[in-house]
Amino acid sequence: MEYLIVAAAALLLVGTIHTTVEPEAVRRVLPVLLAAFAVRLAVQILVMQNHVIPYGGDNITYESRALEVVAFWKREGFQFVTSEDIPSLYAAAIPCNAFALVLYVCGGPAPLACTALVAFLACALCLVMYRFALLVGADRRAAFRLMLLTAFMPAFVLHTSDMFKDGFNAFLVVACLGLGASNLRRFDMRKVALLAVALWALWYVRPYMVFMCAMPVALGFAGLRRVLSVRTLLILAALLMVLPFADLTESPPVEAMQSQLDYGQSELVRRGNAGGGSGVMFDDGGNPWNRLGPKLMYTLLSPFPWTEGSLTLQLGKIEVLVWYFLLFWAVRGAVWLWREDRATACFLLLFIVPGTIVYATTMANVGLIFRQRMPIVMVTSLLAAVAWSRHVRDARRAARTRPSPGARRPLPEGTPR
Repeated sequence: MEYLIVAAAALLLVGTIHTTVEPEAVRRVLPVLLAAFAVRLAVQILVMQNHVIPYGGDNITYESRALEVVAFWKREGFQFVTSEDIPSLYAAAIPCNAFALVLYVCGGPAPLACTALVAFLACALCLVMYRFALLVGADRRAAFRLMLLTAFMPAFVLHTSDMFKDGFNAFLVVACLGLGASNLRRFDMRKVALLAVALWALWYVRPYMVFMCAMPVALGFAGLRRVLSVRTLLILAALLMVLPFADLTESPPVEAMQSQLDYGQSELVRRGNAGGGSGVMFDDGGNPWNRLGPKLMYTLLSPFPWTEGSLTLQLGKIEVLVWYFLLFWAVRGAVWLWREDRATACFLLLFIVPGTIVYATTMANVGLIFRQRMPIVMVTSLLAAVAWSRHVRDARRAARTRPSPGARRPLPEGTPR
């Protein structure tokens, strides 16, 4: 049964590609994503199961929680199980229920089948990135290059090759933002319905990410097309930063957001996270908002080339080099997009900037932030795809206007011939 689920996931991926990508691009996209799917299964078998890299913990936890969900179903009947039913699920109800369904069908532990599920989500995310890049102004060539990079980014491959929830989180975050950006172009109630489902699911994967998506998604709902000033962007970003501290309502979602932020920023949690081999502590006097500059540098750019640590951390430096490359082009893409399509630039920046600042206030471990910033890396890389497209267009325009080497320049009037 486990191999049947793997085959079904592969067939579902093929069908998704054919229904998502334009026909002329299927021949390019299909082999790339099938290879990405196969690589994740290979990493599961050759690396994760054989413990080649001493990495893991969450995957084992989610498997045990999924088995708890299966036991709950056998007692109480089939239903969606949340932390109210099993407190240990906390903010991982969707992944644990999904894994539990696979385990229930297989009749016991099935790491390869669960990996196939996560690998399918990873490949589906690559498709979302491809469509998202086209939406924000990249051409097909740049969108394909971005999809290719996303599919094989080392950290993304590692965290979608076992029973981790990071693939669920990244897929839902980028999908929510993609639907919001699409609404920015053209409002559609079907997109609203899909967005509601995605936000609901995200709440049961990583609840605070719902609030990180809130401001850009609201911008998409507003259908804002007018030019935004820098002052307006700063005001909107400041509002997003102030909302967690504003006693606007006592609704459960806001209380949950506040409690999660307080928990992540607490000195006790930050010191606990810093206790590992890749821990980082700042002399901030216990205030998470102090030393914000160095914390932002670590949040965005670590692990640095000179950082010592585990083998996994050293291998992570390969991805960091790719990330530096993407960040360089993303800055150029943001400048160009700000001039040409300010509403879309604001949409992306309203996720990237506040999200990075919030993560910086909880910064205590390079390994954790390296994993948690994946959605920020992916959304930022969309700006890089825009820059690639712009760079190619500018180069072609310059080539058309440049005189050919054999062409004779016109002589000034009155010059003897």
